[in-house]
Amino acid sequence: MTHSADYTQKPRRARGQGPARRAARTLAFVLPVMLVLSGTLAVTRVNWSGSDSDSILTASAQDVSARAKSRAPQDLLRDRLLQELQEENPGTALTHLQQEIDRRPSLAKHCMSIAKALGRAAVQAYGPARAQSYARPVCDTSFASGVAGFRA
Repeated sequence: MTHSADYTQKPRRARGQGPARRAARTLAFVLPVMLVLSGTLAVTRVNWSGSDSDSILTASAQDVSARAKSRAPQDLLRDRLLQELQEENPGTALTHLQQEIDRRPSLAKHCMSIAKALGRAAVQAYGPARAQSYARPVCDTSFASGVAGFRA
């Protein structure tokens, strides 16, 4: 097969070059990003609660305080015992911890963490030596490990 001498091939431009292609690529990247951002900002500005309040993004803020008041039983017990430790002594707090665990076995899995917290608080209130004198085998000696861990 012979080629005619009149046939000339046009030089091809390499792909990916040229100002039009570069502008198209830039737009293809920037445009979706801008659409997503503007849509997100528009959604946050809409008053979805239906009330006439001027505040933005406060539809669920009123429910937060109601949920924060209800705390887990172990947190309530820990706070009560820490207060008792400050007002009376660590021995009384440990006794009441043991009584509460016996009365409500569901709190047993939190006994060690509560006893350690009591040990740390006792060191802060009474110093390491005096806090250690209150140690007893409540919750596998976690009170004593809380005292020892706070000193280190």
